[in-house]
Amino acid sequence: MSVELPVLPPVPLAVMLGVVEDGRTTRRDAARLALVGAAWPAALAALMIAAIVQMIVEGSSIASALWTAWLMAGTGATFGVVHMARNTPPHRRIRALIAAAAAVGSAIPPLLWNHGAATGGSQLACVVALIGAGWLAGIVLAPVRIATLAYAGGAAVALTICSGGGWPALSALLLLLALGSLTLRLVFADHAAAVANDLAHGEGRFAAKMVAEFEGQGTGWFWEADRQGRVTYISGKVAAEIAAFGPHPVGRALTDIFRMDAATPGTERTLAFHLSSRTSFSDYSVCAAGDRRGAHWWSISGRPALDELGRFSGFIGSGVDLTEKRRSEAEITRLALFDGLTGLANRQRMRFSLDKTLAPPPGQRRPAALFLMDLDRFKSVNDTLGHQAGDELLKQVAQRLLREIGDKGLVGRLGGDEFKVLLPGVDSRPMLADLARAVILALSQPYSVAGTSVTIGCSIGVALAPDHGEDAETLVRNADLALYAAKADGRGVHRFYSPDMLAGARSRQQLEDDLRQALVTGGLHIAYQPVVNTSDERIVGCEALVRWTHPERGPISPAEFIPVAEECGLIEQLGEWVLRTACLDAAAWPGEIRVAVNVSPIQFASAQLPALVTSALARSGLAPSRLELEITEGVFLDETSSSDRMFRALKGIGVRLALDDFGTGYSSLGYLRTAPFDKIKIDQSFVRGAAQPGNRNAAIIRAIVSLADTLGMETTAEGCEVQDEVWLMRDLGCSHIQGYVYGRPMPSADITARLADDAGPTAASGYRISRAPRTRMLRAAHIAIDGVEGDVRLRDISATGAMIEGIAIDGAPQDFDVLIELVKDRMIAAKLRWASDGRAGIEFVEPIDVDLVTNAPQRALRRAG
Repeated sequence: MSVELPVLPPVPLAVMLGVVEDGRTTRRDAARLALVGAAWPAALAALMIAAIVQMIVEGSSIASALWTAWLMAGTGATFGVVHMARNTPPHRRIRALIAAAAAVGSAIPPLLWNHGAATGGSQLACVVALIGAGWLAGIVLAPVRIATLAYAGGAAVALTICSGGGWPALSALLLLLALGSLTLRLVFADHAAAVANDLAHGEGRFAAKMVAEFEGQGTGWFWEADRQGRVTYISGKVAAEIAAFGPHPVGRALTDIFRMDAATPGTERTLAFHLSSRTSFSDYSVCAAGDRRGAHWWSISGRPALDELGRFSGFIGSGVDLTEKRRSEAEITRLALFDGLTGLANRQRMRFSLDKTLAPPPGQRRPAALFLMDLDRFKSVNDTLGHQAGDELLKQVAQRLLREIGDKGLVGRLGGDEFKVLLPGVDSRPMLADLARAVILALSQPYSVAGTSVTIGCSIGVALAPDHGEDAETLVRNADLALYAAKADGRGVHRFYSPDMLAGARSRQQLEDDLRQALVTGGLHIAYQPVVNTSDERIVGCEALVRWTHPERGPISPAEFIPVAEECGLIEQLGEWVLRTACLDAAAWPGEIRVAVNVSPIQFASAQLPALVTSALARSGLAPSRLELEITEGVFLDETSSSDRMFRALKGIGVRLALDDFGTGYSSLGYLRTAPFDKIKIDQSFVRGAAQPGNRNAAIIRAIVSLADTLGMETTAEGCEVQDEVWLMRDLGCSHIQGYVYGRPMPSADITARLADDAGPTAASGYRISRAPRTRMLRAAHIAIDGVEGDVRLRDISATGAMIEGIAIDGAPQDFDVLIELVKDRMIAAKLRWASDGRAGIEFVEPIDVDLVTNAPQRALRRAG
């Protein structure tokens, strides 16, 4: 690793010598003083020995004693500087050391100069001791270059004084100059070496810091192995993770520490191969040999390492933590193949599995079954409890599906509330029917969501391979058709695909195509049904009803083609045509007659509806107050501010608003507080049968009328077909009546002519009295009339009476009391109302449940005796 560090600025000589304080050299100066301090005791001992020898040889002369004392003082001062003043800044200690060294150096020449009293061996011993001690002191002071120079300078000055000048002084001066020059060179050399050392150490510290940071904080790490492949170094964090599964890795073979991932591409050669062949390798995925679960993975690379002589010394390499990367890749794979909310297989995985299942080896037949499921009433959970609750419900549904299917097949979620189950190797219809019923039952049990008990249902479409399709596309299409049939049959059931379903779907598609053509070519027309005021029985308005007479199929019910228009996106175009046509037709009617036009929830949600209404009124010249828009309760399923804005916009135009089919949709009264309706239309399901005894519909109608009156709204009873229903609706307070009793829907020309006649009150037509629906049958019954018993034949029956045959009554019937056994061992009381030609009509004293009769086992038929 090569790191560029900044070049240090020039350093003054005084700083290099250590006599001036500078942070760049303080540490080096202290180290040099420490070296002097470590060796100075030896020099001190040598100087003391030399002084003792001098005193012994020279005797106790005053001069010798003074110079010896001076030597001891300088030596002691030096010792104090390098040992006892360590808290003093280094530059101050060096200054003191210079003085002390000069004192020591200046004491040696006088001692050598004054040894004249000694002769022979004594003189030689004195000289050797002094010179040796002086030489040793100079060597000890050498780390502090300026101190060595001061030591030599002191000696030169003392020698010059002792010799009185002359050649000795000159020689000393020349030697001092040479020593000074050498000292300067050594000072510069020391400084250069110190700078180089600082740079090298700085680079090394920086590199070590970065490596430590990389190992400690990053995902990378390093390793080293010897010639035998034994690990000599490995980063601490990796070593700790490996040690959790076995012995510490240092000292163990690399191949014993790591286990390779054989599934990773490019790892055909093993670690052992590369170590034995001494070849490089890179990006091998490994985990700890003892980690059988593969909880932690690394990518390692390595290359042979050579020593200074180019000889193989082992391997060196690095590694990167792959754990998070592999987890991310696994998560990506999971998201690509599994549903993020429920954890089930997603659409892509289900399609892949289906393709694989439907492609068995050549010559083999492998059956399979496919369930397509749709949750019933799931949307209401989302609408009432929120999408978060809906998500929680889907999770619980997924868990129940997994429990029911088990290992029989693969469960997947396609999106929303749609699920799919693939059952390979299964084509038994009874087994699949039992499984489908079990799934429906499991999913229909109550759920606890957001502290609320929620109950939903499930519809299932089943298709079998290869009977219903040999490829995925065909099988899914047919299962979807079966699901559509299950939902059409009342939901909460399962249906197997049958070819007639495909025919129905194709017929539906043909109907869609024909409807598009009819919109373009004018194949549709509008019929108008009168709406009559109950107070004066005059026509006050008409409802515009779209009709379609197909050129081949004849009249097609709106209940058949309106849902098709809504599903295929034609409803807005169809609704616009009806609105514009109805406004144009109504413009020709008398001025007080209104026209009512139905608006679908899809139209109501369109922001263009107010502009469309305004355009239709302007083009036709119809007054806004004569247009009544009928809106169903379905528009309130999404109670948002946009609904309120739409109501305000429509009322701002001046049109009337009617709530259609009240009581059969959203089943909530909250919207009546704010929605500005002018009229409530009571659905015909409440009107029909309301006049029959015991029917509760009349009470419901009375409550609706009372509510409407309180809110200042009119009421229209739809579907009146019998005259007694008209009388009842008038008595209950309904303001308007609409139904066959006052006229069937008629073309525009006919209603225009009828309105132009203005013949006064409209007369009701049809049956006068309502009667319960009758069920035709042929079965035996036992009867008792006025003490006479026998068997008769039951021809039709209703909740209030029945017609029988096989009975002869003498004379006119006089309300005879009758007991008839319609159900085994249960006699029902009735009155004989009429009799003619072997037939008779009876009226039950109390209404009965017709289903009890139709489902009861038949009696043996016998002739009446």
